[in-house]
Amino acid sequence: MAVKIRLRRMGAKKAPFYRVVVADSRYPRDGRFIEEIGTYNPLKDPAEIKIDVEKAQKWIKNGAQPTDIVRSLLKKSGI
Repeated sequence: MAVKIRLRRMGAKKAPFYRVVVADSRYPRDGRFIEEIGTYNPLKDPAEIKIDVEKAQKWIKNGAQPTDIVRSLLKKSGI
């Protein structure tokens, strides 16, 4: 089972809001997930990033691979 840390799109049309989730890579983008570890709101200025540091580090130590965008969000939030 390949576990990914990725974004799950929420919000209305033309108003995106994302949740940072840990999910099996075989599931669809907005489908089933294992755990929610944070949120990302690109519409605020500056963009609002809230990620649970302990949960993110735990999943990365257990082998979860963040996507490119999530990796940049983790760097911005200091993880």
